Amino acid sequence: MLPALFVAHGAPLLAIENNEYTQFLNSLGQELPMPKAIVLFSAHWESSMQKVSNVEEFKTIYDFGGFPEALYRIKYPAKGNGTITQEITELFTKQGVPFEVDTTRGLDHGAWVVLRMMYPDANIPVISMSVNPSLTPEEQYQIGRSLASLREKDILIIASGGTVHNLSALRMFSDNGSIDQWAFNFDKWLEQQIINWDLESLFKYDTLAPNAEIAVPPYGNEHFIPIFYAMGAADQEKSAKLLYRSYQYGNLSHSVWQFGECK
Repeated sequence: MLPALFVAHGAPLLAIENNEYTQFLNSLGQELPMPKAIVLFSAHWESSMQKVSNVEEFKTIYDFGGFPEALYRIKYPAKGNGTITQEITELFTKQGVPFEVDTTRGLDHGAWVVLRMMYPDANIPVISMSVNPSLTPEEQYQIGRSLASLREKDILIIASGGTVHNLSALRMFSDNGSIDQWAFNFDKWLEQQIINWDLESLFKYDTLAPNAEIAVPPYGNEHFIPIFYAMGAADQEKSAKLLYRSYQYGNLSHSVWQFGECK
């Protein structure tokens, strides 16, 4: 059985950088058992209804601008898997989760940056999933929970986002390695609640967590909420492990969480 993961995808530049975090993601992909497929929730695919991809081969989406040309030359031609898409839709139907199947959308950088770091050969089928910031955290958790049985079939569930992601607070041009205390304090609060699986507090993070209004601004909560989808997929075990955490540009968190066991 594979775990569910929450993986920070950072800034687009991460795709062409070689640093401690990219090296960690490279090694993580090698250490985990090879998945039969990957189901990935991306912060960069927002929709009012849950979308499930059914794509034969994904296009690479460059949903950013003003970056080095090398980024726009990257391709990640992952293939889909219609059988697993069908299994997901059956699980959603059984659990009463409204959904739509999407047959055209490619992989945004929230998906391909992470996938390319972990599985550079693009040889594992991918099912891309949207997130809905207008749902409550409990509803997002329940969507992840409805897919928990996939883990028993060696399907890796990844939620891609960022626990602290406030573009207006980044220090893009003065990244001296220092960490803003407010970002660290938010992540430490989050860590304690996740380790304790304190859903009551986590679902009220916006009012209980220190500096939540800066760490997760209202216009940027789509990067934070994927963590609830990933946690939901491990509801039966309710176990969590922080695998990695660092910061870039003062407060952009690179956190990787594992939910559930790898057996």
